[in-house]
Amino acid sequence: MPIINRIAAFHEDMTAWRRDLHAHPELSMQEARTSAMVREKLAAFGVDEIINGMATHGVVGVIRSGSSDRAIGLRADMDALPIQEETGLPHASRTPGVMHACGHDGHTAMLLGAAKYLAETRNFDGTVYLIFQPAEEFEGGADRMVQDGLFARCPMDHVYGLHNWPETKAGTFLWRTGPVMAAVAFFDITVTGRGSHGASPHQGVDPIVVSSHIVGALQTIVSRNIEPIEGGVVSVGSITGGDAYNILPERVVMKGTARWYRPEVGDQIEAGMKRLVNGIAESFGARAELNFFRHAPATVNDADATVLAREAATAVAGTDRVQQMRAPTMGGEDFAYMLEAKDGAYLMLGSGRGEDDPLLHHPRYDFNDEVLPLGASWWATLVEQQLAKA
Repeated sequence: MPIINRIAAFHEDMTAWRRDLHAHPELSMQEARTSAMVREKLAAFGVDEIINGMATHGVVGVIRSGSSDRAIGLRADMDALPIQEETGLPHASRTPGVMHACGHDGHTAMLLGAAKYLAETRNFDGTVYLIFQPAEEFEGGADRMVQDGLFARCPMDHVYGLHNWPETKAGTFLWRTGPVMAAVAFFDITVTGRGSHGASPHQGVDPIVVSSHIVGALQTIVSRNIEPIEGGVVSVGSITGGDAYNILPERVVMKGTARWYRPEVGDQIEAGMKRLVNGIAESFGARAELNFFRHAPATVNDADATVLAREAATAVAGTDRVQQMRAPTMGGEDFAYMLEAKDGAYLMLGSGRGEDDPLLHHPRYDFNDEVLPLGASWWATLVEQQLAKA
């Protein structure tokens, strides 16, 4: 069973939805327009129920057919990133400093396509929950939806997620049992010294020098404190301090991220950062404060649910285009919170156009509209296989 013909027939509609979303991106917890568009489309498709308000802008469309008490959840994320778009496309972001650089516009459009098809055909026996989640990038939208009673209000057997993956040829599905994406933490480190003139550094305590030592030392946590067979990353992405050629500032602020798979490794990383940050600052006569906040646990696929997800992908794309991931990625995904609460699986859908195709979170990234029918067909096939009529 290849791409579903009926879904292929409204490929142009899905493309229009996707490009409209791309032109009007909204940051985490600000997805008011996106949420309203999703509700409008679901109502027009004739879904049986629309649940609003979970995690503020979350939307769940409900489609029922037959008499079975079986149920499945399909999830797409809706938020954009704080990045200035540089694509120059006709449908480029109209919001300065905000763009869909991770393809959540495509995820939403694919799930809307599946919703339209499922509401029309109802070729299944049970209940489908179409979960449109806000705030995946920041603010933990998946966790908020779970805390707001997602699985209590919408009891389901499994929940599934899908992410576009431009590193892989378009049309290829990637799967993996167990950890598929890493746990994510962000951190702020504030180093406070004593400002002075650059010509008289002995009269102050230079927080830039202190920060430089901290950056180097942080790299020893993974290389020297974590068992080599484990995965872990500590990366500093921003260093801010001072604004003059000849003045040593009072304060430097560093921002970064840490990643891991096993919770014990996350605990080791956090403890090691506290030890190094405080110890190095004190050794220079400065003070330092670490704010370490965990965004999401590791995304871990259930073995049985992954088999079902692979079967649906194979039905849509064929055996040759369904491949096992070589290893989990250090990227993160707050769908992990849903998988902690409910068995399910998270697959990647290749969307790459070629070697020069910009990757996720790049200012020139744009979702590949050619894979829209493939993703929507996978969603629909999951439903028709798992909730098959007797």
